[in-house]
Amino acid sequence: MNIPKIDPRIATGAAQPATKPKPTQSASNVTQTFADALDTLSRTQENSDDLLQRLAAGEDVDIHQAMIATEQTDIQFQVAMGIRDRLVEAYREVMRMQV
Repeated sequence: MNIPKIDPRIATGAAQPATKPKPTQSASNVTQTFADALDTLSRTQENSDDLLQRLAAGEDVDIHQAMIATEQTDIQFQVAMGIRDRLVEAYREVMRMQV
């Protein structure tokens, strides 16, 4: 019977190098998330502005839809500002770290 020898380092997991997440991948995810939030904010702002301009011009626009669009823009703006605040705080925390 031929039994293969097992390296004790492999059996205990000592031979496997520790894997770390790639910092560029994490940074690109954060960048993409913030870019998506800004893109959504821009689209809702354009929609809200269009509805309000049409309402002011006297066109047949439901005032409820215009107000809902305005509130959606406000909420998206608050979300974007919250993400920005978290990014700034994370940056400050990294800058306070001792190397």
